[in-house]
Amino acid sequence: MARTLDFAVFDADNHMYETTDAFTKYLPSEYRGLVKYVQVEGRTKIALRNQISEYIPNPTFSKVAPPGAQELEFQLKNPHARKRAPKEGDKPIGAPPKYIESPPAFFNPGDRLLLMDELGLDRAMMWPTLASLLEERLADDPAATHAVIHALNQWMHEHWTYDFEHRIFPTPIITLPIVDEAIREFESVVERGARAILIRPAPVPGFNGQRRSFALPEFDPFWKVVEESRVLVGMHASDDGFQRYLNDWEGASQEFLPFKNKNTAFYELVHNDYRSIKDTVASIIGHGLATRFPRLRFMPVENGSAWVRPLIENLKKIYAVSPELFDEDPLVTLQRSIYVHPFHEENVLGLVEAVGAENVVFGSDYPHPEGMFDPVTWVDELETLPLADQRAIMGGNLAKLMGVDPAAKVIRH
Repeated sequence: MARTLDFAVFDADNHMYETTDAFTKYLPSEYRGLVKYVQVEGRTKIALRNQISEYIPNPTFSKVAPPGAQELEFQLKNPHARKRAPKEGDKPIGAPPKYIESPPAFFNPGDRLLLMDELGLDRAMMWPTLASLLEERLADDPAATHAVIHALNQWMHEHWTYDFEHRIFPTPIITLPIVDEAIREFESVVERGARAILIRPAPVPGFNGQRRSFALPEFDPFWKVVEESRVLVGMHASDDGFQRYLNDWEGASQEFLPFKNKNTAFYELVHNDYRSIKDTVASIIGHGLATRFPRLRFMPVENGSAWVRPLIENLKKIYAVSPELFDEDPLVTLQRSIYVHPFHEENVLGLVEAVGAENVVFGSDYPHPEGMFDPVTWVDELETLPLADQRAIMGGNLAKLMGVDPAAKVIRH
């Protein structure tokens, strides 16, 4: 059993692994063949419109890298990286295997609750994994995009529900190319219990091939409905189409490959600027979306926090020179509307200094290998903060956003 904290822990970044029928079970017959699993040299790959993707090397998730493998490897190679002595209940540090057989807890909510008990997690948001490739690879076909996302949401509700025992909160996806369809999908998932949605933090493709920000007024009918519902808008990292820009500089034509081992120095320099999420939040503020709908709450997840200070400095600079461009102080907008999930290895104290403890949420990226292998130990990064701030970051802030009692711990199974 994991370390026990004196307050409820609400993890903003847990993941399900989709089964191979997740995109196809409820796909209309006219789209049969849109998504396939094919064999390539003895390995299973996913193909969209007969185009094989290497986005995730094993899209069946039968064998995966173990949770927190990269964190374990780093700590073993850097013995001084772990600043604090282990406490009672902490998992021992040990060399992880290269792969594990995925346990049932990665695929269904009943087993996942038992695993959450072992990890000391009271509640968790549950994001899809493979689904993050869909929207970019179907960008030139908005109708097909809406169809496959609707099919996925039906599968997700069947397998996970959108609120499992008030502890697991899966996040259905809302795609935005056709506004009326987006509204219908949103109302459907909210009617079935969704407390948060996943919006891709990227420009929205249209029928004419042009892309535009979802913060522009043409999307206001959708955002009006979302604001009235008080549902949280999650913006989890995905294939956001930024690879098109990188390809122009690299003279390449490859798809986004998040698990590619070696990239150029240029690629890493640009990628580590986190331009996509910075531009997304800048658009939410700069195009006035968060001012037109001040009750909307946006939470970038698995996008880190390196973009926050540069954006704040830019907002200050532009507002000082041209305040007439904004309907309100953009820092007020940021503080009211944006909640930040830092990577576990980042300087969370610096982030708290920049935006306040009330705007920071904890997330472990469990069970992904780049996440944490023992999530609750991240509280040690907060030990110099007041207990009230620790409680807020580790779960209280997210509980309020999700309409859950922030003080309520759960009875373990």
